Amino acid sequence: KNADKITTLFTKGEVAGRRVGDQGTAPKKVMYLDKPDSKTFSATPTQFMTLIPTVYNADTLGIRPDLIKRPIESWKELLNPEFKGKAAILNIPSIGIMDAAMVVEASGIYKYPDKGNMTKKEIDLTIKTLIEAKKAGQFRALWKDFNESVNLMASGEVVIQSMWSPAVTAVRTKGIACTFQPLKEGYRAWAAGFGVPKSVTGKKADGVYEFINWFLDGWAGAYLNRQGYYSAVLETAKAKMEAYEWAYWMEGKAATQDIKSPGGDVLAKTGSLRDGGSYEARMGGIACWNAIMDENAYMVQKWNEFVAA
Repeated sequence: KNADKITTLFTKGEVAGRRVGDQGTAPKKVMYLDKPDSKTFSATPTQFMTLIPTVYNADTLGIRPDLIKRPIESWKELLNPEFKGKAAILNIPSIGIMDAAMVVEASGIYKYPDKGNMTKKEIDLTIKTLIEAKKAGQFRALWKDFNESVNLMASGEVVIQSMWSPAVTAVRTKGIACTFQPLKEGYRAWAAGFGVPKSVTGKKADGVYEFINWFLDGWAGAYLNRQGYYSAVLETAKAKMEAYEWAYWMEGKAATQDIKSPGGDVLAKTGSLRDGGSYEARMGGIACWNAIMDENAYMVQKWNEFVAA
């Protein structure tokens, strides 16, 4: 019932009327079908959605500003020898390779036509760059688990790494300085949604759509927004948030009172600003989207060589 209120980021690839980066699997490329049983995507909105969008975000590097003690403005800093033994990268191949590509491009090594769909040569170059850094001792860890990323950062063993917004939030709830650092090259975005199998019919289908309608009706969206994620239907989530919460999370305004997590822990004190600012600034600054490449099998093989190096 809220299909017409789904954010234009998904339906048109736009934020506040401006197009955002669409390298990789941008939702607008895979959101619609011409007809229910179509095997090809529609370039324009139709009545048939592949997924009902639920949650998405723009990811960047997490840093410990208290330990780094200087501005960090580029993805290339992840491989800066200054942070030798104190950097970490995400060990999920399809996502880690995108972070690596942002670093390669920011370092001036190579400019990809599409970071989300590399050729074998481009994969080789990207992995070679990572292996060289690893052999030089750049990485303290290759993390796979959310809690691992939190612990590496909270302990100070790592000062710069691939990170997810709620992990930054988790470090902060421990009273430790941690910034989800906006970078000049832009963000790596991702999105998820509910898919409905064609085998679901009758009362089951009714139940599925009832759940989807509930999910987009605001409570779940507000819960996601309070963790630093974004909800697919902003209007209904806004109705379930306090005005000061919406101002902090979505409008980039200073907190007029302490900002709390869904669990009630203080995430940000009065006067704090959200890293990266408003929804328009953050989601409007997307450089690429997570993707599964055509050469995915080859990429995973090469990524495993990096892990083993």
